[in-house]
Amino acid sequence: MNRFGRALTTGALGGVLALTAACSGGAAPKAEQRVSASPSVSKTSSAVISIEPGNGSTGVKPAGALKVSVQGGKLTEVQVTAKGGGAVPGTFTVDGAGWTPTGILAVSTEYQVDAHAVDANGVAAGLQGGFSTLTPGKGAGPVDNIDDGGTYGVGMIVSLEFKVPVKDRAAVERAVAIDTGDGTVVKPHWFTSQRVDFRPEKYWKPQSRVTVKYRLKSVETAPGVYGEVDKDQTFTVGRSRISTADASSKQMLVQEDGKPDETVPISAGASSPASQNTFNGTMVVMAKEGTTVMDSSTVPNHEGAPYRVEMPHALRLTPTGTYVHGKNVDPDVFGSQNISHGCIGLYDGPGDGSSDRPAGKFYDAAMVGDVVTVKNSVGKPVDPGNGMSGWNIAWSQW
Repeated sequence: MNRFGRALTTGALGGVLALTAACSGGAAPKAEQRVSASPSVSKTSSAVISIEPGNGSTGVKPAGALKVSVQGGKLTEVQVTAKGGGAVPGTFTVDGAGWTPTGILAVSTEYQVDAHAVDANGVAAGLQGGFSTLTPGKGAGPVDNIDDGGTYGVGMIVSLEFKVPVKDRAAVERAVAIDTGDGTVVKPHWFTSQRVDFRPEKYWKPQSRVTVKYRLKSVETAPGVYGEVDKDQTFTVGRSRISTADASSKQMLVQEDGKPDETVPISAGASSPASQNTFNGTMVVMAKEGTTVMDSSTVPNHEGAPYRVEMPHALRLTPTGTYVHGKNVDPDVFGSQNISHGCIGLYDGPGDGSSDRPAGKFYDAAMVGDVVTVKNSVGKPVDPGNGMSGWNIAWSQW
């Protein structure tokens, strides 16, 4: 029995030893070594990435040239950076097969592209490249009618005049932003292929600040021609001053913030010939010119006797020669007769006029951007493109 018992014990111990040996770490290294000793299998992604323009390209256009795409997979990441820093934002196509920048690139700049994708099995692929954009040979940036830090009346219209005709108007509109700080909507209107004006639906809010942001340097405004200008200009809107001249009653109502309404006797344009009629409609003070020569030879389609005279306290309303200005004649003329050559005349002193006469007072209180509306004249409506007369266009058509 003892032997039997000893044999049973020995068998039990042998089983324990066998189990212990099977669970020990001693045999595992031999198995790992066998696996690692076998040759590794390298997987190649079936995703093929393409970058346009090709690596090393030069003279690349800043708009429309950069594209990243993949065949046999989906893009997972695209990084485009300008030399010296600055990431280029972009968007992927819905299927993940393409990527393009959301805006235009900068001219005269080197870029690096780093693109990554995966195929259907999750195997990754990558591609890098670099290129440089063109340096414009021709520039034709706009000239505007505002000064940085200037103050203007509530009727001011921001007007841009380009040196050459603009072919891509939409690109220009995207590159000129006008920030009012209060959410006021400002829209552009093209009068010609070289002129675009910007204004809100109604007159600017007094005392507001308006910033015009130009990002035109890299915009191709016409084939091979670029916009040159990247800058911000800020102006302030002053008090509201709106004058309404009634050519029939020969009186002008002046309404200014913080002051009582004032009525000033005027002499508008003569009823004939037609070239001496005063335009009807809303005009805006373009410039304060002081004493100015009025010359009939500069008036389009002038009729009647020629003239060349100096007029004091001249506020220009249109490029074609409409003014509010002083006139040294019998004071009884004002409020009773329309005898001007198409302008709005106010009583003034001789020579350069007098600051204590109606013309001098009106001139001294005026600023560029003030509104002057003429009604009940026998003349035709002012052309909206004649100066800052765009307020005569309905907002729905602006």
